[in-house]
Amino acid sequence: MLKYTTPQITYEISGVRVGGQPGENPPVLIGSIFYHKHKIVEDESKGIFNKTEAETLIKTVEELSDKTKLPFMLDVIGSTSEAIVKFIEFTVSTTKAPILVDTLGAIEVSNTALRYVREVGLVDRVVYNSLTVKSKDEEFRILQENNVGAAVYLLYTDKVVDMKARIDNLETLLRKGKEFGIEKVLVDTFVIDLPSLTVAVRTAIEIKRRYGLPVGSGAHNAISIQRKAFKERFGTEGVKICELTSNLMTIVMGCDFVLYGPIEASKEVFPAVYTLYTTYRYLLRRKELTLPLD
Repeated sequence: MLKYTTPQITYEISGVRVGGQPGENPPVLIGSIFYHKHKIVEDESKGIFNKTEAETLIKTVEELSDKTKLPFMLDVIGSTSEAIVKFIEFTVSTTKAPILVDTLGAIEVSNTALRYVREVGLVDRVVYNSLTVKSKDEEFRILQENNVGAAVYLLYTDKVVDMKARIDNLETLLRKGKEFGIEKVLVDTFVIDLPSLTVAVRTAIEIKRRYGLPVGSGAHNAISIQRKAFKERFGTEGVKICELTSNLMTIVMGCDFVLYGPIEASKEVFPAVYTLYTTYRYLLRRKELTLPLD
C-alpha cells in the first residue's frame, strides 16, 4: 500500500469524504444512471423513465453501501435540458447521496441543470462531470454563476498512452479552474481503452505524489469501449469480470474513487471493493507493507 509524503487533500461533499492517504478514507464508488440506452429510460430526450425500476436501482446501491460502509455517489446523465432536470429531481428525492451532474458536455443542458441545482438549493450536493482542456470559458462560467465549486477534471488527451500529456492538462485545468472559483477537484485520469488503463493509474499515482488531489477514473471504459470484441471472446459473464477487474485495478493502486459504469454493476463492485479495502485496513492498523512515495 502506498503512502505519500505530499500532504493529501480530502474534500467533503454532502457528507461523503473523498481523497487523503490511501486507506484513510474508503474509496467512493460512483455508478451511472439514465445513461444512453439505459433500459429504464423510455424517452431520453423528454426524460421519461420507469420510476419504480430507477428507485429499485438506487435503493440497491444504498443497501450495498450500508452493508459495506463504502460511500457512493451517482452520476446522473442527461442529454437534454428537459431530461436532466427530471433526472436530477428524481434522484435527489430518492437518495441523500451526492450526485455528479453529467450533461455530456452540452453547454445549454449544463446551464439549465446547474441553474436548477442552484434554485432548489442543491449546490452542496453536486459535482459537475466534467471539465477538460477543451471546455470553453462559457462552461466554466456556468459553474461560477451558479455557485458550483466542485468538478471532475477529465484529463482527456489524444495521446492516450502519454502520462505527461495528462499532467499538462491537469495543470492547465487547475489554473483555469482557480479563475472561476472551482475549489473541489476530483481528477479523472482518463481511460479510453485497455492500453490507457495502466497509464491512467500511473498518472493517478503521480498526481497524488505531486498535488495530493483526489484521483480516480472511469476504469470500466478499458473494456466497455471494446465490449463486442470481449463478449465474442469471453461471453457476457466474462465481460462483467473484465470490467470488474479494470475497476479493481484502480482501487488496488490507491485511487480515491472509481466511476464503475452502469449502476447495475454495483452488485459486483461493492462486495469486491469491500474485500480489498477491508484487508488494506488491517495492514494499516499493523503498519505493514506501506511503501513511501516522495
